Amino acid sequence: MDRGSDADGGEVVVYWRPLCPYCVTLLAGLRLTRLKYRTVNIWRDREAAAFVRSVADGNETVPTVTVAGHAMVNPSRKQLLAAVAARAPHLLP
Repeated sequence: MDRGSDADGGEVVVYWRPLCPYCVTLLAGLRLTRLKYRTVNIWRDREAAAFVRSVADGNETVPTVTVAGHAMVNPSRKQLLAAVAARAPHLLP
């Protein structure tokens, strides 16, 4: 599913929440890259939480990531970087 607000911007957005071990793992792995991304805490942003539920079968499964508007639920760092290469290669370091 695509999210219109960042689809044309070609950015990477990581939707996360505190205390999520999967989020910690993904974000730590992304820090090892020079990929630019934006984070959104779904516990502080109701619209973001609603978006995550819309792409995760009604659940607030995080991390959920959009790459140029294309949503991925709980991707690995490898899957995320492959999506960036395919959908927004200009964002790669």
